[in-house]
Amino acid sequence: MDLKDWIQRAPVWFVDTTLRDGEQAAGVDFSDCSRKAVASALWRAGVREMEVGVPASGAEARRRMRLVAEVVPDVFRLAWCRARRDDLDAAAQCDVQGVHLSFPVSDLHLRVWCKSREWVLQTLRDLVEEAASRFEYVTVGAQDASRADRGFLEEFCFVAAETAAIRLRLADTVGILTPRRTIQLVQCARAAWAHNTIEFHAHNDLGMATANTFAAWEAGASCLSTTINGLGERAGNAAFEEVVMALEVAGDVRTGIRGDRLCTLSRLVAEASGREVPEFKAVSGQGIHRHESGIHVTALTREAAAYQAYPAEVLGRQAELDRREHQPSKTCQEFFDSRKSRAHSEASSLVTSKSSVTNRRVPLGPTTTKVIAARPSSPELAGAS
Repeated sequence: MDLKDWIQRAPVWFVDTTLRDGEQAAGVDFSDCSRKAVASALWRAGVREMEVGVPASGAEARRRMRLVAEVVPDVFRLAWCRARRDDLDAAAQCDVQGVHLSFPVSDLHLRVWCKSREWVLQTLRDLVEEAASRFEYVTVGAQDASRADRGFLEEFCFVAAETAAIRLRLADTVGILTPRRTIQLVQCARAAWAHNTIEFHAHNDLGMATANTFAAWEAGASCLSTTINGLGERAGNAAFEEVVMALEVAGDVRTGIRGDRLCTLSRLVAEASGREVPEFKAVSGQGIHRHESGIHVTALTREAAAYQAYPAEVLGRQAELDRREHQPSKTCQEFFDSRKSRAHSEASSLVTSKSSVTNRRVPLGPTTTKVIAARPSSPELAGAS
């Protein structure tokens, strides 16, 4: 089967870009050993397409891109290219089957790269045709699609649909979309792209990359661009492990990805990139199935679904239940005891001096304390959320 057949048969298709966009994160530089290990681990987890690098980065980058074919020869390997013929020449040296051609589509990016809309559309026609004659498959990207003029984006999609490109990537380049706007963007592109395959590429600058990627899938984007741990430029990309579990749990989709491999992948990339995974990060954090609150622990011993979106075993882990009771710290207890003692003392003083207070009103000011008896705590409700 070719790539188009694989994509059409899958309920969702992941294009992992950890080895490209992930490595573009500031300070990240995968060693040869790490690059091979990440590619192998992704393959074992069920990923069948990987964006492996940028050929224009130089001879060393191209050598490292070829390493992926050595360890996972059957994976679909994609090279990220600018809309330039010399990038196609460089990609031909990388042992990849496909090339992704990225075009600026927002007025801002057109201005920055000194290009015109006319140049984009004509180059799109010419370059895709040439690329298709040299590689097994070609995909095209609308860079900064989230800030593009919708009329021009539609025109870009119409022209792309007339070429040999098998997939259109919509990139939220600076992560400004919301889920609702993501759905609108995908629907707009689908109508103009003749309902061909759409890929969505999110960034996490506002913390919505995973939600936007899920929304894109709901709107009809069957291919999702992600990185392990969300590794990427600035605030990163949509995290592969989070998107997988969001689809499995919230979307009720069998993604074909092995959940029990996700945490291993996360640790591997954390070590290779030098970026530690926060303990309570969604999906891959070590502490997300640790429970201490009394009511939660009691409920979990009866039925795990009471306070877990999915069982820890899905990730190859076990839930940790801590049965210790929550007690106020000594410093905190002393503070409340002293406040209580002071309140009783002031109340006693008011009672004692009551006989001398006849027609004079007691001022209601900072020195007046209103005492409210504490309501007994309920063990059934403590810690519920």
